[in-house]
Order: sequence, then structure tokens, then C-alpha cells
Amino acid sequence: MNKNVNILVLATLVTACQNQKTIDPAPAITLLPYPETRKGDVVTNHFGVPVPDPYRWLENDTAADTKTWVDAENEVTNNYLKQIPYRDAIYKRLERLWNYEKFSAPFREGDYTYFYKNDGLQNQSVLYRQKGEDGEVEVFLDPNKFSTDGTTSLAGIAFSKDGSLVAYQISEGGSDWTKVVAIRADDKTVIGDTLVDVKFSGLAWRGNEGFYYSSYDKPKDGSTLSGITDQHKLYFHRLNTPQNEDILIFGASSTPRRYVGGYLTEDERFLVISAANTTSGGELYIQDLSKPESPIVNVVDNFEKDHAVIDNDGNKLFIYTNLNAPNGKIVTVNAEDPRPEKWVDLIAETDNVLSPRTGGGKLFAHYLKDATSLVQQYDRTGKLERTIELPDVGSVGGFGAKAEDKELYYSFTSYVYPPTIFKYDIASGKSTLYKASGVDFDPTQYESKQVFYTSKDGTEVPMIITHKKGLELDGNNPTLLYGYGGFNISLTPSFSTSNIILLEQGGVYAVANLRGGGEYGEKWHLAGTKLQKQNVFDDFIAAAEYLISEKYTLPEKLGIAGGSNGGLLVGAAMTQRPELFKVAFPAVGVMDMLRYHKFTAGAGWAYDYGTADDNEEMFRYLYAYSPYHALREGTAYPATLVTTADHDDRVVPAHSFKFAARLQAYHAGSNPVLIRIETKAGHGAGKPTAMVIAEQADKWAFLFQNTGTPYVE
Repeated sequence: MNKNVNILVLATLVTACQNQKTIDPAPAITLLPYPETRKGDVVTNHFGVPVPDPYRWLENDTAADTKTWVDAENEVTNNYLKQIPYRDAIYKRLERLWNYEKFSAPFREGDYTYFYKNDGLQNQSVLYRQKGEDGEVEVFLDPNKFSTDGTTSLAGIAFSKDGSLVAYQISEGGSDWTKVVAIRADDKTVIGDTLVDVKFSGLAWRGNEGFYYSSYDKPKDGSTLSGITDQHKLYFHRLNTPQNEDILIFGASSTPRRYVGGYLTEDERFLVISAANTTSGGELYIQDLSKPESPIVNVVDNFEKDHAVIDNDGNKLFIYTNLNAPNGKIVTVNAEDPRPEKWVDLIAETDNVLSPRTGGGKLFAHYLKDATSLVQQYDRTGKLERTIELPDVGSVGGFGAKAEDKELYYSFTSYVYPPTIFKYDIASGKSTLYKASGVDFDPTQYESKQVFYTSKDGTEVPMIITHKKGLELDGNNPTLLYGYGGFNISLTPSFSTSNIILLEQGGVYAVANLRGGGEYGEKWHLAGTKLQKQNVFDDFIAAAEYLISEKYTLPEKLGIAGGSNGGLLVGAAMTQRPELFKVAFPAVGVMDMLRYHKFTAGAGWAYDYGTADDNEEMFRYLYAYSPYHALREGTAYPATLVTTADHDDRVVPAHSFKFAARLQAYHAGSNPVLIRIETKAGHGAGKPTAMVIAEQADKWAFLFQNTGTPYVE
């Protein structure tokens, strides 16, 4: 019997090996000439320093000559990519990998339980609902019907407390500007007119009267996509009234360039207003809606720290804050006198970074411990009830529910643990599997481990490295190093269907938790801001050097990637150490550090970056590392695939346009330096599945081709 089984297994393995097909990289690819990008004569003066900006004209995103340039660049890029012999094979493999049912955790609204599901290759996930556990499942909202090409997406949704009314946002072409539609949940009939010109907004219902939302005045100068956005304001929209009659709640011309948001406590007693002039810190206000004509009360009157009202018991407010607690804590205060001097610690600061949630009458303290999740359950008096047992070392999402709920749902993932949904019983602390992932991936074949390496100034930085088990450390493995390092954002372990392509081909995926992020709280964040921003680039460069010294890879096999602030990271690293990397993927990056604050909401990023207008020291610091300005004529740069989109109104595509134009003009090596410009897409959110797969296929094909890596089908 055992002999027969062994013969069968051996025969299966032999057949599988015989069916495998190895496709080698193209021995040579014909690269079309780069477009001859005209140079203007714009020169700006900063503290007596003349700064040429020959590609300033590319900032005009609506101009005919910009469109002509975009078309010419895409032609060069597409011609190169179509010559890579395994591009189509990678695309087909990604399609197969993506083609499985994907579910969100369910959530309860009124008499229904709602959840998102994607059948596999649908461009947008569909919102379903079900009455009770045995009710018929029905489609509630299908964003795939918003547009014929899948480029219009659902950008946010909010239900009234009783679940009878719904307001949802739609984004067209990936834009941050959205429209808001209100409907009745029972029959989905539309209520009143569609709101337009909404941006960076949540939606918060007040009873069944209407809802709060935030938006800007439309830009007076420049296009809708690139013009400076100012005067963010909080409004109340009463149902069945015109938008021009909406009530201004907070924000005025005397308080420019704030990010303003509003939400209600679960009992709808308090309106909570946050107002920030940057992406970190902010003022905090409350309004007691139980009292007619009650004033808006200032709780915190400065922008220095982060605060949020997370719950209340009558007059007792529960507030998250990092005031005098860089890693965060929870305090309580009476709403009658909510000043910080009156705050009382409920859950004290720890060595780990706190991000709290509430549900079932409990407080859930989600901590980051070396960039991985630790969750503890507390009662309302601050007593620790339990540390929740998680499936593995990784990242948790969820642990939020309504006050009366007896159970909640959470998702768990890591670089080798596909997203899995668990049901959690709040009273017993027991977790049970609710939905396993259907992705074609065997976690037992791979390993993911955390290491700590030393940066240039001696700081220990964590990095998680993922690859096949038994990987030979001979330096010959194609490797992609990913980073972000900014805005207090933490990179925690998460599964990527796209990354299966790299891992199953014997590659290495590494994620470095750089300074500037939030992995170790406020101090870690501040260590990568303004005049300390170089620490972020040094951390990233040191991560690459670690991977090389430990023989995971070699410079000829190493690619780097990052998006948005991470695109800046890649741009800075490749201009500072071009010889260290073979491939670079700067995505939707902030590349012109002297002018980033001149577009859309870019002025709000000054807390992290500083601006060239601040003072001469700040200007010279930014000028030194700004990727667009740091490019040097006659330098051989890595094979580069810049990616951006024509509807990106957060980091405007002009950043990438100008960087790519100068890179092509200055580059002296044989590596291709290309730009891939998506149309009818934005900064990334809501991008249709077909578009995502095509972009990911091009990325892996470009990496493998330029690192000399064959592809095994």
C-alpha cells in the first residue's frame, strides 16, 4: 500500500515538472526613443538660489501638449512591456489567482446584516444584505453598475442609527472629489438631489433628519484636479433640501487649510468635530445635541497632539489621546468641563502603540508590538479582562461593534496568512472561523520572519522578510524591498495576492518599518520628519544593504517600491544610491519637494516635510533630497517604471511627469527609464480589478526582465 502511494506521488510530481514551462527573459528589447520633452525657461529664486524648472509646463494637466506628451510616453512604455516574453503569462496567472470569492466581515444595520463580496474578477466589490441568519441574500448596492468600465467606485457609506436610511459616496475615475446619494434602505429609492463637490469626508447621520459631511470650496485657480483646495468645512444636509441650503456647522475663511471632520457618538448625543491643519495633531470640539441651540465647545485648542472621542456614557466621555503619552492612552472626562486638565487616565500608556475600538460595552485596545498586532479587552472601568488569542503573528482589523452587540467580527492576515474572518464572542473571548480565504496559496510552503538591522546612525529598524522555505542564501534571488516611512502610518503584515507571483518564483519580499511611520509611536514618527527626513532614506538604504550582506540578494537582483510618500522614498533612494538597486518602482510619488504644497491639499503635508517657503535651512534641506532636483546629468540610474494616473488629485501626476522627463534627459545607462500613466484612475482607491491586475503584471514582468529572472509557468 505504502509503495503504491509513493509511486503515485512520484508520478504526480514527475508529471507536474514535465508540465512546467520556463520562459527566459528577452535577450534584448528594442527601446523606442524617449519623447523629446521640450524645456521651458522657468527659474524660481529661493533665498538667492536660482532653481531651474524646465518642465513646469507639465503641471498643466488639462493642456493639449501635456496630453500629447502622456500619449507619447505611454507608447514608449507599452512598446517596451509588450516585448517581455512572459508578460502575458504573468497576467494570466494573476487572473487565476485573483479569481476567487472575497468577503468582508459582516456588519449589522437595522434588521439586516450587510457584507461585501467580490465573485472573483469583478471590478468593484458588491454590497449584499441578509435579514437574520436564514434570510435570502440580496444585492443591496452594486458599484459595477455605476459605470460601464468599472472606474466609478463606492467611496464610503453610512447608515442611520435605525438602519432605514443610507448615504453613500461615489468616486469617478479615482478622484478624491465625490458625490453623495441618499436612499431609503427598504426599497432603495433615492431621496432628494445628489450632493456634489464633496472631498475628504465622512458621513454621519443625525437621527433621520439628515447627515453631516465635509468639503472644500472648489479651487478658484488651476484645474479641479490640481488646484489648491482651501476652506475645508463641515456641513449639515437636511434631507429633501437643496445642497445650497446646507447649514455650515464649522469652518470659515478665518480658519484656512484645515482638515475638518464630524461624527456622532453612538447614542447621537454628541457631535464630535476634529480640525487639523496638517496630517498629524488637531483641535477637538464637541456639541451636545440633546440641548437645543447648544454651543460648540472647544476641548483641545491646539494642533500639537492627536485626540478623538471614542465613546460616551451619558456625560462621561472616553477620549483617545497621545497628549503626554506618545504611544497613546485612553482618558475619561465630564463633558460639562472637558478640558485636558480634567482628564483622568483610564487605560495608561504602554510601550506599545495604541489604537482603540469599542463594541459590546467593552474597550478593545489594539496595540502594535514591533509592527504586529496585540489586542486586549477592557471593561468600562479600565479593568483588563483578557489578552485576546490571535491565530498567529500578524495584523488584525476590526474589533468594532455596536454597544448592544454580543459578538463581533475581525480579520487576521500576515504576509503568508491570507485574510481570514473570525467571529468573536465578547463574553467568553472565544474566536471561531467565519470565512477562510479561497486564494490559491499554500502557506506551509513559505516563511515570514522579522529581523532587526542597524541604520546609518545606529538605530535598530525592524524588517519582515518573506520567501519560500529552504531558500538558498546565495545572493541570486530576485528581491523586492518595500517601504513608506511617513505620516505616522504603520506598515503591518498583510497578505498580497499579487506578491504570490514573486514568492512562487523563488523571490524575496521585504518590508522595512522605517522611521517616519507610526510603528513605535510619536517619537518614531517625528524622527523621520522635516530636518530629520533623511533618516527615512538612510533606514531604507540600510535595509537594502542588509539584504545584500545577508546574501538574500545582490544589487543586480534588487528592486525597490513604494507609493505616494513611499514614491518619494524610492525617488530619494535611487537618486542617492543609484548603484545599489537594479529596479525602481516609484508610484504616485511626491517628487518635487519645492512645490508639493502648491497643489490640492498638499499644504497639509508640511508637518512631515516642511516647505521651501519656511526658511532658508528648510529650503536647502528639501532641495538636496527632492527627487526631481536630485537627478544628476550623466548618471546611470536603475531600470525605473514610474507609475501615476491622470485623475490623481492627491499627489498630482505632475510630480511623476516632471521626474520622468528629467530622468530620461539625464540618464546615461542602458536601463530603461519609463513612465506608465493610467487613464481614468486616481491615487489608488477604487481602482477596478482589471486595471490592478494589468498594472501588477507589468510590474512583475519589468522586475523579472531587468533582474534576468526566468519565469516558470
